[in-house]
Amino acid sequence: MAGKSNKGRSRRGSHNSTTCSEQAVSSDAPLKDNVTASKPPNVDSNEALNSSSQPKQGDLHLYPVPVKTQSGERLELQLNPGDSVMDIRQFLLDAPETCYFTCYDLLLHIKDGSTHHLEDYNEISEVADITLGGCSLEMVAALYDDRSIRAHVHRTRDLLSLSTLHASLSTSLALQYENAQSKAPNSGDAAKTDVPELDGLGFMEDVTGSLGKLLCTPSKEIKCVESIVFSSFNPPPSYRRLVGDLIYLDIETLEGNKYCVTGTTKMFYVNSSTGNVLDPKPSKAGYEATTLVGLLQKISSKFRKAFHEIMERKATAHPFENVQSLLPPNSWLELYPVPDHKRDAARAEDALTPSYGSELIGMQRDWNEELQSCREFPHTTPQERILRDRALYKVTSDFVDAAISGAVGVINRCIPPINPTDPECFHMYVHNNIFFSFAVDSDMEQLSKKRAVETNSSTESGNEAASSEMLPGGRMDSNEERCGRSSIGESDSITELAQGSVETPLAESEQATYASANNDLKGTKAYQEADVPGLHNLAMAIIDYRGHRVVAQSVLPGILQGDKSDSLLYGSVDNGKKICWNEDFHSKVLEAAKRLHLKEHTVLDASGNVFKLAAPVECKGIVGSDDRHYLLDLMRATPRDANFIGPGSRFCILRPELITAFVQAQAPESSKSVPKSGGEVNVATGSSKSEGEVNVATDSSKAAVVETPVETESHEAATSGDNQGITNEDKNKADTECASASVKSCETNEEILFNPNVFTEFKLAGSQEEIVEDEENVKKASSYLVDVVLPKFIQDLCMLEVSPMDGQTLTEALHAHGINIRYIGNVANGTKHLPHLWDLCSNEIVVRSAKHILKDVLRDTEDHDLGPAISHFLSCFFGSCQSVAAKLTSSSQSKNHKKEQASHHSSGKTSKGHARWKGKTSARKNISSYMNVSSESLWSEIQKFAKLKYQFELPEDARLRVKKISVLRNMCQKVGITIAARKYDFNTAMPFHTSDILNLQPVVKHSVPVCSEAKDLVEMGKVQLVEVSILKSETDPIKLKGMLTEAYTMFSEAFSILQQVTGPMHREVANCCRYLAMVLYHAGDMAGAIMQQHKELIINERCLGLDHPDTAHSYGNMALFYHGLNQTELALRHMSRALLLLSLSSGPDHPDVAATFINVAMMYQDIGKMNTALRYLQEALKKNERLLGEEHIQTAVCYHALAIAFNCMGAFKLSHQHEKKTYDILVKQLGEEDTRTRDSQNWMKTFKMRELQLNAQKQKGQALNAASAQKAIDILKTHPDLMQAFQAAAAAGGSGSSSASFNKSLNAAMIGETLPRGRGFDERAARAAAEVRKKAAARGLVTRSHGIPVQAVPPLTQLLNMINMGATPEAGDGGEASGEKREEANGHHNPNGAVDSKKDESTTSKEGEAAPVGLGKGLASLDAKKQKTKLKATS
Repeated sequence: MAGKSNKGRSRRGSHNSTTCSEQAVSSDAPLKDNVTASKPPNVDSNEALNSSSQPKQGDLHLYPVPVKTQSGERLELQLNPGDSVMDIRQFLLDAPETCYFTCYDLLLHIKDGSTHHLEDYNEISEVADITLGGCSLEMVAALYDDRSIRAHVHRTRDLLSLSTLHASLSTSLALQYENAQSKAPNSGDAAKTDVPELDGLGFMEDVTGSLGKLLCTPSKEIKCVESIVFSSFNPPPSYRRLVGDLIYLDIETLEGNKYCVTGTTKMFYVNSSTGNVLDPKPSKAGYEATTLVGLLQKISSKFRKAFHEIMERKATAHPFENVQSLLPPNSWLELYPVPDHKRDAARAEDALTPSYGSELIGMQRDWNEELQSCREFPHTTPQERILRDRALYKVTSDFVDAAISGAVGVINRCIPPINPTDPECFHMYVHNNIFFSFAVDSDMEQLSKKRAVETNSSTESGNEAASSEMLPGGRMDSNEERCGRSSIGESDSITELAQGSVETPLAESEQATYASANNDLKGTKAYQEADVPGLHNLAMAIIDYRGHRVVAQSVLPGILQGDKSDSLLYGSVDNGKKICWNEDFHSKVLEAAKRLHLKEHTVLDASGNVFKLAAPVECKGIVGSDDRHYLLDLMRATPRDANFIGPGSRFCILRPELITAFVQAQAPESSKSVPKSGGEVNVATGSSKSEGEVNVATDSSKAAVVETPVETESHEAATSGDNQGITNEDKNKADTECASASVKSCETNEEILFNPNVFTEFKLAGSQEEIVEDEENVKKASSYLVDVVLPKFIQDLCMLEVSPMDGQTLTEALHAHGINIRYIGNVANGTKHLPHLWDLCSNEIVVRSAKHILKDVLRDTEDHDLGPAISHFLSCFFGSCQSVAAKLTSSSQSKNHKKEQASHHSSGKTSKGHARWKGKTSARKNISSYMNVSSESLWSEIQKFAKLKYQFELPEDARLRVKKISVLRNMCQKVGITIAARKYDFNTAMPFHTSDILNLQPVVKHSVPVCSEAKDLVEMGKVQLVEVSILKSETDPIKLKGMLTEAYTMFSEAFSILQQVTGPMHREVANCCRYLAMVLYHAGDMAGAIMQQHKELIINERCLGLDHPDTAHSYGNMALFYHGLNQTELALRHMSRALLLLSLSSGPDHPDVAATFINVAMMYQDIGKMNTALRYLQEALKKNERLLGEEHIQTAVCYHALAIAFNCMGAFKLSHQHEKKTYDILVKQLGEEDTRTRDSQNWMKTFKMRELQLNAQKQKGQALNAASAQKAIDILKTHPDLMQAFQAAAAAGGSGSSSASFNKSLNAAMIGETLPRGRGFDERAARAAAEVRKKAAARGLVTRSHGIPVQAVPPLTQLLNMINMGATPEAGDGGEASGEKREEANGHHNPNGAVDSKKDESTTSKEGEAAPVGLGKGLASLDAKKQKTKLKATS
């Protein structure tokens, strides 16, 4: 929707400064507004506009069209000819002047004097050409009807509430800062001296106490009216209906007056009713209006004032804070104490009739028809593709929303099954044209079986459990298989399955598992993205709630009506006994197979007939009653994992990302002479195959599509953490490349194709050689996973090139590399020497194991016991809680035995339902199952589960070693639990009480499509950014400017497209904003960078969650940008928030936390608070040494950062000692010939020289007198922490890698790192710090001075000068040295000291002193070399 949020907001005027962000800027408007709002200052405006209007973008232009409102006001909309009338209505609904008009017709007046009545589904271009000018719109009041008048009342209630306004903490911080600055007479100096110290170090020690700080107290609600409720006079009597009465409302105003209001087809008016008798006559002549808001403004002056205040509040908010998020994340914390629950008649009315997602009035939506019709939209031109993507996104999002509501109704037993006479385990549900079926957690069943019948079934259950993460094959498609059982006559085949061979019942028992549902979703997503014309898939979502997993699908046309036994054209419904085949269907499946790297191969059915397939045997190709070809049951869209071959692991499949990466890795080997294949796919730049890295980047844009959206998107958002990260991210995301891109790159005869049916029980019909070759291909890919991908991933983790912060980001990083979660035990074992990584992996294994056990408990729990069950489970998990019931383990064993008996029920599929329903019998049997859990039994189960599923031995003290808050957060997010945000005492036996459990929400996986057009542009822009970061030091300004312009144009186009497709609330839009901020930062437009970064922050808070690592990353970047504008107090407040979020997601022990400490130290150092800066540096040093080791290369860079800091304070002796430590580590790790080692040696010489200069000054008579010596001693006495710091530094050079965290940032630069997610904060942010300051100063912005003014030097610096036996250097050599070093220190503590040090070094040489080549310079140059080497290597 072109310019959607811009409407009505661009007129607000600039009520906040640029630093307060983009309130005034309609930056969510696509290109036009966006380019003018935040183009790089060194990019010509016209140039930016022209380049951004490339054909790729679909030539999106906006034209001003004036609108006359119902109230007679005039406003102007920016419209595109492609906008529909529905879009215009949405724009008017967003504009403050027209937000309360809901029932009106739109008239379009054209220049020639004619007037057109606009229908809702028309596009403007179908009616008139607005590009010629002279057009205007008019809103004309329409007549209300029963439905529209109710909608009007609901809309009015919404407008009177601030609940739809989601204010970001960052916005309020900026507003507070601006207000404080406006009050302070000397704001510049005040800010520098009055900056408060963060409590960062304090709350990192008390993470549990910081839970309450995550949630901001909601802003005070502005009350406009006491109540607006439907009157008990409703419905109007028949004689009043005949004169137009539609509704009666009882309204009580703030003045205490009570009115009865009549809503008619034309207006609202106050009637004369009093008491219990209706008097329909108008009360007063003036008390009437066409809208309810208009009437209330007439009858209540307090309403008028309060409503104006609400509109003002919404208008002054950032535009993105008013936009609703389609699928918001679940919050795992809620306010404590719990706010009072107050009477609200309106809320009660809304909840009176539960609809579970369906429309109460009108026809139900036909989801399948909507989805398939959208897929059939033309998509040849860019604008057509945008319209198609927008329609698909909207329909799929609406479907997921409806599916969630329906699944909750199904699980709560509020929706009856369509086959109530069948056993419960076979029940199916159709509600709101969505088909619902259950999947069962096979992991718990296998664990029970293994325990109960260890001797008989150990192999089988072990294999099944091991494979459970990807047991795709079994869950019969709900529409074809389950419905089909009654409508296609499938019951016989099911009975046969139940009584078949060992392999077949095993396959049957794997039907409907959690993991097969996951795989089906991924397979469906892969085929959707392959986008073969004429081949259709169903809409699908997976909902986990109260321990159940429900699979929701759109209804296959015709499946519920009549006998469609001839509709199966392709594949098999009985595990290969009978296989169907159709030429037309096969040609479409074959086309998709090429894009998914699947091979056309032959198989045999039970009768020995040969069939040529290009898909898994158990897939089903069906012709619906709409004559469309549907492909269902896509649980094995990739081949089997040859590392897991056993009867129970037949559905252990490889991830699509791995297949793509393997094919790409093999391509150079098999066809080194075909460089063009890479060039074909390289839409981004027409570069040759030697730019392999670039090709990967482009591919990956289409790539992540095979992933479930949540995984893909989050990985992307995460991986884009820094410029170096971009290159590596692209390499990592080579795995996520989509088939549709890779097919272009691999359309040669030597392309590797996989047979999805090898290593299965299906009979292959090809020659023995062909079968062996197919098996070899799959074995090679599986070996590639174990021998290449896993070790490389572990190495990347150890080098901090990939730095996940929490379980979610670890999962995304694994998936992005093509590694299944079942290999997480291998990753844990490979990272034992790094505590933070081992903790992360083992904690994730613990949480995943506990999640299955908790879901098993919840399935057996009655509604009234849910709260007690969850609180008891969490107390057992985190405390030392005893079982409430007398029977402890024995009871648990008997329960498992009962489960075992249930799972061998007569039907082969009965196990699916045995624990699902809380029917009367099972309720009696399991009445207190949750009470049988104790801490000992729970942890024993967790250890068994971890061993069985992840082949990982949890240590005996695992209970004590888990990071309590991080694990609690992870657990709540995975199960959908919301707890009170209070301080929990984990040392007590019962840390949790029933009152702490506030909610249980559904957790969803879905296949909402992504916009490939925008993803391509983002990838191309990232390639440009990588080049900018590599070549920044070597490229002439003109070329650099051109590259920045190009990158800016691409990101702007992507932003514009995504705005039209998804609206602003989408994490892909956040990615664009982040990259735009980076480009603007590089270009020197700090204010523009802050605007874009603020947008990213708001979107991340709304779409990912308040404490997601990406949100923390956003706060960190905002802090660095504010610091660049000399708004250090505001920067530190953002840093404080970032530290809080990091402590919740990763815990205090993570290199990224140390990196953030370094950034905080840099800020304090720049405002002269050296003692505070040293505290943070010291803490970072301890953290990194503990986490990474004393001789980690990052520890060396940490010492270098400390050396620079001490040098800045004139403590040259300490500088030399720290640099010596740096040098020793670098010699050991890199050798004496490495550039960085030589740089470190040069720094040591410089520090030594400066120390000698001071000694020379002393010998000239500048000796310290006794008083100053005594002063130094006094200061040390009052700062014991500093005394310890100096002693430690002098003795050992400090004990660890203080700057390791920061070094983590530097090392990122150094190694071309790809922290997919959680790095401290963008190194990019500081990379351009020097240029930024110059340019900011040139543009009249306040800039920080590099040197610290003498009067601002704290006593600490004087003390250090005394320690060095010299006073603060005067002019001359000493002065130069000190000033230079301050500059270096400031530069070096930027998140990317590398570039700044280089600049400092050049400065020093200008001053005539032969300063050494900085270590930072070495890092930067090595970074550039490594990036180039990586490019060559991958090509």
